[in-house]
Amino acid sequence: MSYAVIGILLAAVVVLLISGASGKLFGFVLKGSIRVVLGVFLLFLFNVVGALAGLHIPINAVTAVLAGVLGIPGIASLAAIQYFLL
Repeated sequence: MSYAVIGILLAAVVVLLISGASGKLFGFVLKGSIRVVLGVFLLFLFNVVGALAGLHIPINAVTAVLAGVLGIPGIASLAAIQYFLL
């Protein structure tokens, strides 16, 4: 399944390169990708430190995007949801 997603993304990049898409689109995709990777890294650090307090936030696509876009407040909101609701 994941190979299909990777294949579709690569095909979309090739089509955009051939069609001459603007640099803004690639800049947007690059910034978004960097933010998601940063979100995963921040979640990993939180899970390492949060293990001392018994907190764990699962790392998946939704939490990674939320942490990447919102940063520290996003991780704080995820921790609050995990602590109070779940």
